[in-house]
Amino acid sequence: MSDYDITAANSVFTITVPGLYNAPITLENYAADRAFETEAIEQAETAMSIDGYLNAGWVPNPIAQTISLAAASSSSRIFEAIVAAQATARSLYRLSAEIQLPSISKKYTMVRGLVRSAVVIPSAARVLEAQTFELLWERVIPAAL
Repeated sequence: MSDYDITAANSVFTITVPGLYNAPITLENYAADRAFETEAIEQAETAMSIDGYLNAGWVPNPIAQTISLAAASSSSRIFEAIVAAQATARSLYRLSAEIQLPSISKKYTMVRGLVRSAVVIPSAARVLEAQTFELLWERVIPAAL
C-alpha cells in the first residue's frame, strides 16, 4: 500500500447480533459523503475548586457511532430487523462489530454495543436520502491489521 493511501472504499465493517445474526454480516452500500463516524469521548471528569485547583478523574464513557447507509442499501434491513426485534421483545439486542481499514493497516473491534436510535424511513428529496443508525459501544479496541 502507498504511504499516502487513505481511501475508505476498501473498508470492511461486519456486525454480529447474538440471537438474531449469529454469523458476522458485512455492511454494504454506505452513503457517499459519510459512511460511518464516531464521536469524541470525554477522557476526564473535572471540577474546579473554589480556590482555583483543577481536580480531575478518569471516567468510562460509551462510544457513539453513526452509520449512514444509502437508501438502496440492503444493509439497512439488518438494522430495521434489529429495531423490530427489540420492539417485539421489549428488550435490547447486544451487538459486536469489527471495522477493517486496509489503507492504514488498522482494525477496530467494537464490544457490547446496542442500537440507540434509527431513522426508520429514508428522507425523500430529489432522491431518497441516506438512513442513519446510531450505535453505542461499551468499548472500542484498536489493533494493527
